Amino acid sequence: MKKTWWKEAVVYQVYWRSFYDTDGDGYGDLEGVIQKLDYIRELGADVIWLNPCYGSPDVDNGYDISDYRSIMPKAGTMDTFDRLLQEVHARGMKLIMDLVVNHTSDRHPWFVESRSSKDHPKRDYYIWRKEPNNWRSYFTPSAWEYDEKTGEYYFHSFAVEQPDLNWENPKVREEIYDMMRFWLDKGIDGFRMDVINLLAKQAGFPDAENPDNISYLGNNPGIHEYLQEMHEKVLKHYDIFTVGEIPFVTPEDGVLYVGEDRGELHTLFHFEVCDYMAHWDILRFKDIQKRWYDGMWGKGWNSQFLNNHDHTRLVTRFGNDTTYRVESAKCFATLLHTLPGMPYIYQGEEIGMTGVRFDSIDDYNDIAMKNKYREEVEKGRDPKEVFESLLHLSRDNSRTPVQWDDSENAGFTSGTPWIKVNPNYKEINVAAALADPNSVFYYYKKLIQLRKAHEVMVYGSYEPLLEDHEQIYAYLRELDGEKWLVVLNISDQPAVCELPASVISYPRELLIANYREQANPSDEWQLRPYESRVYRLKSS
Repeated sequence: MKKTWWKEAVVYQVYWRSFYDTDGDGYGDLEGVIQKLDYIRELGADVIWLNPCYGSPDVDNGYDISDYRSIMPKAGTMDTFDRLLQEVHARGMKLIMDLVVNHTSDRHPWFVESRSSKDHPKRDYYIWRKEPNNWRSYFTPSAWEYDEKTGEYYFHSFAVEQPDLNWENPKVREEIYDMMRFWLDKGIDGFRMDVINLLAKQAGFPDAENPDNISYLGNNPGIHEYLQEMHEKVLKHYDIFTVGEIPFVTPEDGVLYVGEDRGELHTLFHFEVCDYMAHWDILRFKDIQKRWYDGMWGKGWNSQFLNNHDHTRLVTRFGNDTTYRVESAKCFATLLHTLPGMPYIYQGEEIGMTGVRFDSIDDYNDIAMKNKYREEVEKGRDPKEVFESLLHLSRDNSRTPVQWDDSENAGFTSGTPWIKVNPNYKEINVAAALADPNSVFYYYKKLIQLRKAHEVMVYGSYEPLLEDHEQIYAYLRELDGEKWLVVLNISDQPAVCELPASVISYPRELLIANYREQANPSDEWQLRPYESRVYRLKSS
């Protein structure tokens, strides 16, 4: 298997608007990222993924771009960005940016011109039809919006304000490639590519048999030709890292995007867990991991994540954010950093930040949540019932500000935060974590150090054990004679781990565990709630 720097990297995601505010306007900013770079370096992350900071009306928190070559004022200036990039590199880290090229803002000059008349040269920069089909978008009941001026409908996979680009038009593709070169020539280290498998559309836009299953939006004929062209014209000319956000894929699809012989992308996010597993389901998770390992190992590279800016914080969604918050945060950290693939840390995850429950729909900013609330209430459903049903998976669960200390607004801003701070910041914050040698933060740091010191965590094979156990997740990682055993009780009840004799017969060394007090040798395989351990197995 080919070894590369990016396979060995750990990525830290910075959702800058909720990271750290330096000018008191209530929004995090790029200067705030600069001021906290030493914190990220202390954790041990290699790559920073920066969410979109381009010019934008900010309808969808920066994913509606009106100017690809500028920085939105909330984030700072291009000079600030250039300094950020310089400071990241000075600390031996790398920076990747969000590439959002499935759609733009409806205020982008291309779209303003496109909708100005049917015969404008940029009309076919976007997708127009005289009649809509029955597709829905991620955020709205219809993927089509009627334009009064020209009497046609334009297509949008997300919000009405986010019209999709027409990738069939070679001029559009060249515009995008030129923009990518602009940022790469500045020295950025790659891209996280937003919904990159949505670029190609189904020919003719036929009606869907089940329009609520929106998988018709992605993986359509032509997508691989677009990505291979992008690689040929842009990506291969730079020493960079690319990761594609790719929903609706199986391992068989995934390897087409990231196969090392394909000339497309380096690695991907799939969403079999975060989009389709609302609550923890260990047997389903084991099956997902096995299928993706079998389908990808030795062919292409995978990613490991359980939360990000679009998904509820993992300790609330999949763990236990009350009685066993610290234990479950460390347990899932062990899982993510010892499974095959590249681990991603979402800001605040490393201190065990939790999801939030605000009092009213008015307290939420998530456009997807607010649109769904309005849609369901307009159907006649009880507003309280609708509100309750949307709380668990609201994207605002992960978007509350990073909790830096126990001062007002968690030390995030001197102004009024753009979204409310989680009230538990008095107990859960960075300052407290850094002062406690047994905190979640230092556990993450130790896992990252282990990964850097032991290639078995990166390149080792994966062999699952106890595949039918409903509490225990156990597996082996092995590389060049180095064999590790990972054992986790991913539940809030004690569990007995009956490992095969062929495994426990090895002498073993405990490398890391999330409980301070270790089990007695006589009951070593009686695991406490959310207990995790990693052993090195020695030759007998």
